[in-house]
Amino acid sequence: MTDLSPSTPPGEVRLIIGEIVAAQGLRGDVRMRILTHFPERIPRLSHVFLGDEPQPRRLLSAHLKGNVAILSIEGVTSRESAEELRGLSVRIALDQASPLQEDEYFYFQLIGLPVYDEAGTFLGNLEEILETGANDVYVIRGGPGGELLLPGIKSVIVRIDLEQGRIIARPLEYYEE
Repeated sequence: MTDLSPSTPPGEVRLIIGEIVAAQGLRGDVRMRILTHFPERIPRLSHVFLGDEPQPRRLLSAHLKGNVAILSIEGVTSRESAEELRGLSVRIALDQASPLQEDEYFYFQLIGLPVYDEAGTFLGNLEEILETGANDVYVIRGGPGGELLLPGIKSVIVRIDLEQGRIIARPLEYYEE
């Protein structure tokens, strides 16, 4: 999860891995709600960004506890200072993220891309990606047909071309009775 566009330089990409939900104990530790698909990597992280801070903070320790992680972050030394962080996103630099497989993409790389059908007709821009469990659903808006929902499966999303900045799709045909 990010709030970036496909044109954001890689060195400036910060991926959201969680949100601080509470202080933990008296020494400044925080509880982070996990928002990443790869929580097992959290204990191995060396640095995190809090909210929109431009500089990373050293992660002194991290351990997983159910759907939260308990973090000890450099500069956060009291319960009061930990409480002040409640609600902040916890981000990592792109180079700390799990490597993607071929044909896998971060959402920020796709959001905003124009979507065309195989004949080159503009369908709209990818505005949102819904996680449904079975497969993602791409929400396409701004095209001549209004909002279009496309399942994120290979038979429908034919090609994602980041170099040309476009997605080629084969929309499903619907029949009206």
